Amino acid sequence: MFEKQGLYDPGYEHDACGIGAVVNINGKRDHSIITYGKETLMNLHHRGAAGADETTGDGGGILFQIPHEFFLDECKKLKIDLPELGKYAVGMVFGPQNKELRSKCDKILEKAIANYDMKVIGWRDVPVEKDCLGEIALSSEPTMKQIFVLGDYPEIEFERRLYMARKRAEKLIKEKFGEEAEDFYVASLSCRTINYKGMFFAWQLFAYFPDLMDERVKTSLCIVHQRYSTNTLPNWKLAQPFRCIAHNGEINTLSGNRNCMRIRERSMDSTVYGEGLND
Repeated sequence: MFEKQGLYDPGYEHDACGIGAVVNINGKRDHSIITYGKETLMNLHHRGAAGADETTGDGGGILFQIPHEFFLDECKKLKIDLPELGKYAVGMVFGPQNKELRSKCDKILEKAIANYDMKVIGWRDVPVEKDCLGEIALSSEPTMKQIFVLGDYPEIEFERRLYMARKRAEKLIKEKFGEEAEDFYVASLSCRTINYKGMFFAWQLFAYFPDLMDERVKTSLCIVHQRYSTNTLPNWKLAQPFRCIAHNGEINTLSGNRNCMRIRERSMDSTVYGEGLND
């Protein structure tokens, strides 16, 4: 431990997680970017935390562009006809292990998507290999599905509608099922990117999701994250990256910010979201 000296005080030291990004600056999509992302994440292993069982990670994940070639082939097997890239969105949806409850949550999400004039064209069960999981991660593992959504809108408008549909579904599911459906979580829902994450060490992320090792999965950018939480307990949904970003540090003012926004909610107005603002 370093000694206190001048403006330096060891009492302000914090453990923090690690993030990384890999980008092909010419925009060309290639599986090598995923491979480099894996290498980056493996090198961040020391920035992540371990559970009491020593085989459960605090959380790790990768965010990258929708691999159109891969999904085109996989969806054909499921008799799902995908349009051209940009005309559809993919959602990575965590859900309860209870099949009946999972089905009810999925239906609410589908109705929320229809409410914003988009169409669900199919679901895909995400292949997973559970053998790599630690005991703690396995005990809280959600089910993994991908939803495919059709939307013939400009990109910004499409993303906006997907955002509102997600928020509407989350709100309705929470109101109807409460903590019973706490495993329901939309890790990503976008026409641009997709997020694979969970309570993993770096190596477990790629062992758990065979999709990530498939050569057809191509991207020109990826963001990776290995989590070390110091003020929240780890769980599957809190693993990073989040839907758009990865951040390295603590957000200790979250409750205060939420309360400030609740005070302002009644006076909020938006020409963009209109009546959908309530969602």
